[in-house]
Amino acid sequence: MVIIDKSRVHRLEVQCCHYIEMFQHGFFPASFNRPKTAFTFRLWRMTLSMFPHLIPDQYRELMRVAQQWRQLKTMKWHGFGHCSNDPKAGNLALFCPACHQPGINISMSGAESFDETSSWKYTQSFVMDENFKAEHLHPIKPHDEVWLSDGLGFMVGKDRYKLHLAEASDMVENLSCNNHWAINQANVVWHKLESMGIGGVACARHDCFTC
Repeated sequence: MVIIDKSRVHRLEVQCCHYIEMFQHGFFPASFNRPKTAFTFRLWRMTLSMFPHLIPDQYRELMRVAQQWRQLKTMKWHGFGHCSNDPKAGNLALFCPACHQPGINISMSGAESFDETSSWKYTQSFVMDENFKAEHLHPIKPHDEVWLSDGLGFMVGKDRYKLHLAEASDMVENLSCNNHWAINQANVVWHKLESMGIGGVACARHDCFTC
């Protein structure tokens, strides 16, 4: 088995009955079905600037483990690390702690009066922005795609996104100015792309993203 640590890359004979044993000893396997590569929990970026070709290329395994590790840490931070309940849509997204949250920092007793002079305190304001350069290609092997947090965070789930595409109609926006790059890109048809651009909504007061 190839074991990658911050000290070096080791090739050792390892015998374990279950991948849980590897977690207990501080190793993160690159796969859970007959793993051949593992990374230690204390792994740090290592390279050899003089002879980079002497470092074994474990980039794919490292990227897979990094995504799984990030997912486990995110679930732990949101209280799903030691329970069997599966997170639902939006449970892995942070809400703005300073904004009004009914039942959290706003009394639900009805004793507060909501008049025009105090309505500004209970009004939420949002700003929107979009990255028009972000492009997501159609997967080459869709059956091999594994969604770790499909709709659990800030991004919408794939089923809701496909439903929106099925119901929405394409609209070609007329140019009101000369050669506007963003509108030109939006009107271009890209058959190889699954999505074009990423839009975000944030709290206008505290700059906290919302889902």
